[in-house]
Amino acid sequence: MKARFDGDRVLLGPEGRALYDQSGYGRPEKAGLRLAPEEAAYLVHREKITVPGYDFDRLISLFAEKPDFLRNFLVYRDIRERGYAIQTGPHDFRVFRRGQRPGSGQSQYLVRVLSERDLIDFDVLIEEAMASANMRKQHVLAVVDDENELTYYEVKIPVLAETGGGTSLSALSGLLVGKAAIVRAAEMDATGILSFGMRLDEDRLVLSPLEILHLSAAGILTLKKNGETQDPDVYAEGIAAQDVELQEKKRVYDDLKAKGYTPRTGYKFGHHFRVYSGKKPHSEMLVHAIARGVALPMSTISRSVRLAHSVKKKMLFGCECTTKIQYVEFARVKL
Repeated sequence: MKARFDGDRVLLGPEGRALYDQSGYGRPEKAGLRLAPEEAAYLVHREKITVPGYDFDRLISLFAEKPDFLRNFLVYRDIRERGYAIQTGPHDFRVFRRGQRPGSGQSQYLVRVLSERDLIDFDVLIEEAMASANMRKQHVLAVVDDENELTYYEVKIPVLAETGGGTSLSALSGLLVGKAAIVRAAEMDATGILSFGMRLDEDRLVLSPLEILHLSAAGILTLKKNGETQDPDVYAEGIAAQDVELQEKKRVYDDLKAKGYTPRTGYKFGHHFRVYSGKKPHSEMLVHAIARGVALPMSTISRSVRLAHSVKKKMLFGCECTTKIQYVEFARVKL
C-alpha cells in the first residue's frame, strides 16, 4: 500500500481506510487516511506501507528533525507490539483497551512520554493526571532511559481518607534538650505514646523537632529549659535555620496528622516520612514533601518508586498547592 507526503503529513488513499477499521491506524479524512509520523514510520518498518523515495532509515531521519521523535516512536512501537491500538493525543498518546480501537472502543490510558533526564513539574503533572482521572483514564508516564529502554509508571492523585486515628492529648510539659524535648510518658495516653516520640525509658519519651512544632502549634506542648518557659516561635526559627526543608515537611506532617495518620521519620528509606494508618502493624506509605514550584528529575522519582516497591509500600509525594497538600502516587506498571 503506497502512501505520499502532503506537506508535513503522510497520507494514504481511500484504500488506507482498512488500516483504520481493522487496527486503528491513522485518522480518516475525505482524501483518505492521515498518519502521524510515529504511525507512518512503524507501518513502513513493518512493511505494511511504502512511501516512494523513502526507506525506513531515510524516513526516521526526516522525522527525527522534530525533537523527541525517536523516543515517541519507541514508545509507540512498544505499545503497538503489546497488542494495543494507540493514537496520538491528548497528551502524547492515548491507548485503547485490548481488543478495542478508535471509532468502536474506549481508550484506557493517556500516556506522556519522558526521558529519564526530564524534570517533573508537579504542578503540570497534577493537572494532567487529574484531567486523565476526570476522563476516567489511567495516567501513565512512559520513560525512555539513556539506553532507550522503556519503563511505565502510573500516576494517581489519591485523596487520603480520614482514618479516625487522631489523638486527644492533655497539656504536656517538655524539657528542651538541644533540638529535642523530653516529656513524661505518664502524661500521654496509650494512643499518644504510639503516635509521638521515641521511648527513652519507662518514664520518658523524646520528641523530634516536627513533633515539637506540631504539638506546640496545637497549644498542647509547653517547652521549658532551666526551669524557664521557652518561646515556641524562637525554637521554630532556630530549627528552620538548620533544616531548609522544614516548612514543606511541617505542612505535610500536619496534614497527615489531621487525617489521623502517624508519620514517622523515613530517613532509613531516603524519604521524609514512613506513614502508618493504624490498620496494619507496619507503615504502608513513604511520603516525600515537595515545596511549591520544585521540580524533580524523573531518575530520582524512579529510584524512590523502586525502593518503595521493594519494601512493599506506596510511594507518594506531598505537594504544596494553594490551599492544601496534594498527594501524588507513582507506581510501576506493566501494560
